[in-house]
Amino acid sequence: MNAGIVESRMRRSSRQMDEAFALEVLDKAPYVTVSFTRPDGSPYGVPLSLARTDDETFYFHCAMEGEKLDCIAANPVVALSAVTRCTPTVGPKDGSFTLQYKSAMAIGKAEMVTEREEKIKALRAICLRFLPHHMEAFDDAIERSIERTAVVRITLMAPPTGKRKQYDKDGNEMKRQSR
Repeated sequence: MNAGIVESRMRRSSRQMDEAFALEVLDKAPYVTVSFTRPDGSPYGVPLSLARTDDETFYFHCAMEGEKLDCIAANPVVALSAVTRCTPTVGPKDGSFTLQYKSAMAIGKAEMVTEREEKIKALRAICLRFLPHHMEAFDDAIERSIERTAVVRITLMAPPTGKRKQYDKDGNEMKRQSR
């Protein structure tokens, strides 16, 4: 990964978490918002069902044409953003209105997958993540739809960053890695 591409400028560094935490958030979020740049330079963000196959590779599937693919052709750099355990709350010590959360962000390069075996591997990972109890139907689904399904690989350009705000049982904000 090219660690120089992204420098975190987190204001509350006490909430910053490590790469493993960030990957866990990306894995557990039901959807990850992927932000693209349209050919005209305007932003386009959409929640997608991503599956990760290693510490730097994510996949999603889509139609063979459309705005996501137009964006990738114009500028393949994308941003990923996810939030889990998001709970509005009243701060236990000071009564402030606040939000408990776990979040993660990453920057990656999106590319169309053209090789059949990698497409199948990616679609299998997506199915295992979202429909693990229906894998007996996977092979038939692949045969019916592989030729009309686009698969996009996102390769992270730097380790993802994670952040959280949560309180322990005594009402103290948890800092850094004390999960």
